[in-house]
Amino acid sequence: MLVDYHVHSEFSDDSTYPMEEVVLDAIDKGLDEICFTDHVDYGVKKDHDDHPLHVNARFLANVDYERYFPLIEKLQAKYGDKIRIKKGLEYGIQVHTIKEYNDLFAKYPLDFAILSVHQVDDKEFFLEDYQKGKSQKEYNEGYYKEIYNVAKNFKNYSVLGHLDHIVRYDRLGPYPFDKIKDLVAEILKVAIKDEKGIELNTSFHRYALKDSTPSKDILLLYKDLGGRILTIGSDSHKKEHLGAYIKEGFSYLKELGFKEYCTFDKMQAIFHEL
Repeated sequence: MLVDYHVHSEFSDDSTYPMEEVVLDAIDKGLDEICFTDHVDYGVKKDHDDHPLHVNARFLANVDYERYFPLIEKLQAKYGDKIRIKKGLEYGIQVHTIKEYNDLFAKYPLDFAILSVHQVDDKEFFLEDYQKGKSQKEYNEGYYKEIYNVAKNFKNYSVLGHLDHIVRYDRLGPYPFDKIKDLVAEILKVAIKDEKGIELNTSFHRYALKDSTPSKDILLLYKDLGGRILTIGSDSHKKEHLGAYIKEGFSYLKELGFKEYCTFDKMQAIFHEL
């Protein structure tokens, strides 16, 4: 079975890929199941209908929920005989925004939710605002501490997204794993205790990173700690990203000794043999 569990569409601020085109392309590429996981980043963005510029500010707004979920349902009905389509979101969560995500989760039922950290203190990694004025040690440890504190206090998610995301925006290169291993282990222990998982994000290929996302070290640590819940996603924002390197990702996980991967339905993990 070929699945992609990290898919963005026109409802994400960084994509213009029409949702129905995503579905048609997924069918054409032979995908059996996809999950839309469009961006929500409270703290740095407002909700679509709360934004003073409304539609004209789409690149500054979160998902337009009142259009997003009905369109997914429409596409499920229209293409359900060809592909399974799941409702998800990618939460760009910070400690001070936890309440907003709990409120959102209570309002809109999901199949799947990714817990990602894209900012700390409302400072973006990709703009290097968070890294500015900090040593490599400070911004790496600050990133993982934020994930740990979120995971300890927020439970309405399915998997931890691109767990070493900071690597993508670290001009000094990957921070030595032995320096953050204990922090990462504490994050993974919380996730495992809460019956949450992690994802293999295949976008590391297109970013030409030297290691997988998360790294081989993190994946093996998760396995050694008893972690079983794994999803795989392309983090696609356009046609050429969709489904990319998913088959290779399955092979990679098998090489690392994993036996299963997961899909989700109504926030419940479904296990499949790799």
